[in-house]
Amino acid sequence: MEFISDLHVHGKHAAACSKHTTIPLLEKYARMKGLDLLGTGDFQHPLWQKHILEELTEDENGILWTKSKFPFLWQTEISLIYTQDGKGRRAHHLIFAPNGEVAKQITEFLGSKGRLDYDGRPIFGFNSVELVDFMRDISDKIEIIPAHVWTSHFSVMGEYNQHSKVEDCFKNNTKYIHALETGMSSDPADNRRLSVLDKFNLVSFSDSHSAWPWRLGREATIFEFDKLAFDSFLRAIREGVGLKSTVETYTSYGKYHFTGHRNCGVSFSPKESKDLNKICPKCSAKLTIGVADRIELLADRPEGFKRDNAVPFVSLIPLHELISAVYDIKQLQSKRVWETYTKLVTEFKSEFNVLLNVSYEDLCKVIQDKLARVIVNNREDKLKIEAGFDGVYGKIMLDKEEKVVDQKKLGDFK
Repeated sequence: MEFISDLHVHGKHAAACSKHTTIPLLEKYARMKGLDLLGTGDFQHPLWQKHILEELTEDENGILWTKSKFPFLWQTEISLIYTQDGKGRRAHHLIFAPNGEVAKQITEFLGSKGRLDYDGRPIFGFNSVELVDFMRDISDKIEIIPAHVWTSHFSVMGEYNQHSKVEDCFKNNTKYIHALETGMSSDPADNRRLSVLDKFNLVSFSDSHSAWPWRLGREATIFEFDKLAFDSFLRAIREGVGLKSTVETYTSYGKYHFTGHRNCGVSFSPKESKDLNKICPKCSAKLTIGVADRIELLADRPEGFKRDNAVPFVSLIPLHELISAVYDIKQLQSKRVWETYTKLVTEFKSEFNVLLNVSYEDLCKVIQDKLARVIVNNREDKLKIEAGFDGVYGKIMLDKEEKVVDQKKLGDFK
């Protein structure tokens, strides 16, 4: 059985996250998206943990279920800020627990190291090596996955930490790290340009800060399990068995793909930034170095390198974003966008089915041909994206003839 999974989400108590998120809302939009499995998010936060226990029931395989039978895994993310090898370090890591009892022990341990009630993504001062030791003292089935591994500010391989390999962060405990989360600004092709990353499986999750379908599941991992159980997930992460493929965003859509300076509105490709010495040419402030620059600096393989037997992936922009671009509507939550989205999902069962499988001809029976063509171009990796930088998302760039200029009344899709 295939499970399209988003295992990096947040509840309402994490900083910069929607205060409207609930387990029922996550389930609602996961079903619309076409997701089959979610992470709980933030299980150590006392209020969110209470909500988890009220809404979900755990089975003997460590899977949590809603009343209407949608599955979740115990998952959280923590932030580490510490000094190592004489330099300040910052990293976000995903933690997966095999069952509620282990999740409780993790919560108790983290509570002994700092406050848990102020943020769903709590900050601690111990280092990444110690994190592995602490978790293994609780259970050898706890899985740690470095989050958004290339992001500029809080990642293992990003610009801030200046690590050239995962071992720089985890030292001898690297042997207990089995997978890396690609993040929005990199994809498996980027990561496979570094031979030092060959030993790690690659997964992709959304790091969703809300339940909205343009955030939830924008990146996902497709597992193939004989039985839905935490042990099946663990085997896929540690051995690659059942790790079928990933859904990525276009890397240029990510908020930290190019180097740039948001305040000045300038961004640069690796070729363009080469001679800037990390300084903004407009105001002389320090540039935020993007993922593309970091990968180009550390890669020992050329762009386009293809590894034998690599796990496949597909790059997609969320459906709300496509609808918004074609109809030139800035608000993703506008009535027009929602009506078009709902019509497509109702007709074709889920957003992923629309994005990946429905033919141009069948799409044209429901929506205008221009939107149908953009949906097909999306899955065929033919969209033009103005690259994101310094916390700014990338933008879909459509020609005038690709947009619906004559705005008809709401609800008139054809």
